[in-house]
Amino acid sequence: MSLDSPTALSLDGTGLHVGIVAARFNQRFVEGLIENVVAVLRAAGVAPAAITTIRVPGSGELPSGVQLLLGAKQLDVCIALGVIIKGGTLHDQLVAEAAQTGLMRISLDTGTPIIAGVVTANDPTQAEQRCLGEINRGAEFAQGAIEMAALKKRLSS
Repeated sequence: MSLDSPTALSLDGTGLHVGIVAARFNQRFVEGLIENVVAVLRAAGVAPAAITTIRVPGSGELPSGVQLLLGAKQLDVCIALGVIIKGGTLHDQLVAEAAQTGLMRISLDTGTPIIAGVVTANDPTQAEQRCLGEINRGAEFAQGAIEMAALKKRLSS
């Protein structure tokens, strides 16, 4: 992941309805992402009642969870959160690619922006830095969600 993230815009999340679908695998790290995402959403004016969070087993199930949530709720944007740590096989790459491809397909098929907030790390130290430490990917995912929801609203009107 790049360390050169875009400059945060001053974004207003007032009136937005946001879905969060989060994996339970690597739970400590995913919980950190959720906390950071929700903090930024709330600071931008998203009402607590307008944030719906559901859990799925792992990152491979994120696309199904997002699709089910979008079928049940009218949302402006959805954030899919997961953490995949490299192991001794190629499984991490397969799961990450499947999650990314599935999330993009659902976003394009539904017209709802979906933020693919799946952190891939070579080891637990990298995951901790990105989810609980100095590299705040959760904040970046939330900012991207607000920006994309605002873009959708602006272009839809």
